[in-house]
Amino acid sequence: MNDWTAFGRVDADGTVYVKTAEGDRVVGSWQAGTPEEGLAHFARRFADLVTEVDLVEARLKSGAADASHSLASVKRLRTQLDEAHAVGDIDGLATRLDKLAGIADEKAGEARAAREAARGEALARKTALVEEAEKIAAEATGWKSAGDRLKEILDEWKTIRGVDKKTDGELWKRFAAARDGFTRRRGAHFATLDGQRKQAQSAKEELVKEAESLADSTEWSSTANRLKELMTEWKAAPRAAKEAEQRLWERFRAAQDSFFTRRSEVFSARDAEYKGNLDKKQAILAELEALDVDADPRAAQNKLRDAQAAWHDAGRVPRENAASLDRRWRAAEERIRVAMDSAWRKTTPQDNPLLQQMREQVAEAEEKLARAQAAGDARRIREAEQALSSKKQFLALAEQAS
Repeated sequence: MNDWTAFGRVDADGTVYVKTAEGDRVVGSWQAGTPEEGLAHFARRFADLVTEVDLVEARLKSGAADASHSLASVKRLRTQLDEAHAVGDIDGLATRLDKLAGIADEKAGEARAAREAARGEALARKTALVEEAEKIAAEATGWKSAGDRLKEILDEWKTIRGVDKKTDGELWKRFAAARDGFTRRRGAHFATLDGQRKQAQSAKEELVKEAESLADSTEWSSTANRLKELMTEWKAAPRAAKEAEQRLWERFRAAQDSFFTRRSEVFSARDAEYKGNLDKKQAILAELEALDVDADPRAAQNKLRDAQAAWHDAGRVPRENAASLDRRWRAAEERIRVAMDSAWRKTTPQDNPLLQQMREQVAEAEEKLARAQAAGDARRIREAEQALSSKKQFLALAEQAS
């Protein structure tokens, strides 16, 4: 490059030529110094062109520049080269620019293909997002998760670039319509749900009022059954709003707890009473079972008569003990009856004091029944009737035996 005469010349009149394959071409005029200085001046202009070409080539190869922009630059330089006022290897630089043009054109094609692919991918992504949004709008019932997903779709939508403006606008209209449709459907759902919750609240308020009205009842069995039914109805009813549900539930449970606590206390006291009655009756039976009825049947009968009154006065016993006590009582009565039968057989009817005593006992039992009937006491009447029936039965057997 230092031998500029290989690429150009300066005529005696100062005209400067550059040498090309097509012949010498005038590039300017030099009057300011020697021909060598003139060639050097125009060579520096050529060096500037080379520097610009080097820069375009470097950016193109590094990928730092847009290939289409590089191609435009190459074409511009190539056009300028045909008329450049410079001295240098014009043909070599032209060849180099032609090669760069081919490379830039190839890379520009690749870039266009990549952009098309990216545009297609972006279109596919946005289309998929729109279709998902439309499906959510039409089908979703998980309102919170669906709403959150629509927000995520919107955030993702904003990151997608490359779709042409018209297509992007059409897709956006579909997405906006889907989002609005979901919002309306969700609003309608919660409006319906709010109405159902209000109905549920009214229904549960009625259950609470009835439970509270039963809290002080002493009809233990029927009230307990009704409270259980109310609990079943409560579970079957829809839920009210959270705060109302909790408040009503606390009132409902408090009413139930109040009743069942009182019932438990009453039953506990009754169980204690029945246990005491059991102890009394067991003591009565123990005395009867210890009697020597064969040695003195009459005394045993008198003892049985006294025991009968004490037995009835003792009251009720726990249900699980009642049957065994009744069996022991009948066995004691039968043992004394058998002893009395044996004693009666040994005496004449006229001399039988036991027979006379039994008639007196029947008369006393009749009087006791009459007093109970006059008092209108159902329990005493029932017990007196049982006692009279038993004494009449013993008397009839005794008289028959005599």
